[in-house]
Amino acid sequence: MTNTPLSPAQLTAATLSEALPYIQRYAGRTVVIKYGGHAMVDEALSAAFARDVVLLKNFGINPVIVHGGGPQIASLLERLGIQSKFQDGLRVTDDATMEAVEMVLSGPINKTIVRAINAAGGKAVGLSGADGDLMRVRRATATKRDPSSAVEKVIDLGFVGEPEKIDVTVLNVLTSSDANVIPVIAPVGVGEDGRRYNVNADTAAGAIAAALSAKRLLLLTDVAGVLDKSQTLIREIRCDSAEALIKDETISGGMIPKLETAAKAVNKGVGGAVILDGRARHALLMELFTEHGAGTIVY
Repeated sequence: MTNTPLSPAQLTAATLSEALPYIQRYAGRTVVIKYGGHAMVDEALSAAFARDVVLLKNFGINPVIVHGGGPQIASLLERLGIQSKFQDGLRVTDDATMEAVEMVLSGPINKTIVRAINAAGGKAVGLSGADGDLMRVRRATATKRDPSSAVEKVIDLGFVGEPEKIDVTVLNVLTSSDANVIPVIAPVGVGEDGRRYNVNADTAAGAIAAALSAKRLLLLTDVAGVLDKSQTLIREIRCDSAEALIKDETISGGMIPKLETAAKAVNKGVGGAVILDGRARHALLMELFTEHGAGTIVY
């Protein structure tokens, strides 16, 4: 019998057949996806992302989207003439900045994602952490060591919050078989003082994934995953080795909070957290439905 090359249709059918065990593994389970970076501002990638999310839903998986919006917030602040300051990667958020943050996150960004998913054949609903009392937060602070005295000073970040309590009631209603909705969440939380707070999207996604006991937390970023000192992709990281990788500076910069979020989510019951390249088309499908995945899994 000769090895006749497969036609494009046969290749597609073979790919679907090979993906079956993975589809069965995730059917009926929740996957929380943090969506941001280049994947969100590139039109072709955005359309592909929306189709992939709808495909997950059609496979019986419950995708929950949590999105960022740093570049869009920065653009609006610049147009409004509002100066932004950052402390350890977190935007110091005063009243005027918070108003712009909520306007962008809960407004055009959130609704653009909702429209894209609906256009791809899904049924998406946009939310923020204020809806259904979804995300209660505490005011976040940062510390900075004074090099001359070695004394750590507490820095007020303004209206920046850290998730304290996640109430998944509204998410359970939306993702039930009756509603069959894909939630799209803007990371704006509410404090005990009733004020709105800006929450880091990675942190919000991790907290929501833990509260939902998600099978996977997928953090889309603008690199291939977690890289070692020689810039080679690390395929797997155990939770208990994450801190050592940070201490010996294998992991540095903006990857530190992502790895910390992933490890924390897994320690709180998430089946696995994956940091993967959102610039790669169909990264979600490659990670969930192929043998080797598409990024770094923290387990």
